[in-house]
Amino acid sequence: MGADFGYRGERLGLPEEGPGAIAPLGRRFGAIFIDWSLCMVIAYGLLARGDQQAAGNWALGIFFLMSALTVGTIGCTPGKRLLGLRVVSEDGGRLGFVRVLVRTVLLLLVIPALVWDRDGRGLHDRLGRAVQVRI
Repeated sequence: MGADFGYRGERLGLPEEGPGAIAPLGRRFGAIFIDWSLCMVIAYGLLARGDQQAAGNWALGIFFLMSALTVGTIGCTPGKRLLGLRVVSEDGGRLGFVRVLVRTVLLLLVIPALVWDRDGRGLHDRLGRAVQVRI
């Protein structure tokens, strides 16, 4: 019953498992949890002076800068690196800075990141023509 769509990442020419395969959802959620926690600690400890509301606002800005700079230069955030993930372009190369900015802004809007295609990529990755893969 139904159509066989193959494994996640097959349409993109990625392997089914191992390095270069589509990153599992659990690791991606873990990476964003680590990144957000790091941003909250930095914001609360260095910028907000004990104000939790201000810490959340500062953390959003720090998350934007961290994500744009680290994905744009080394291809992964600290959380992604810890969990063995990397963001690459659909053709396997590095993302250009404009595509990194588009992807990061859409990620901060949250909703685009929750709309997935059959390869498990969020709308922020599709519009940024990016793919999260295992290292």
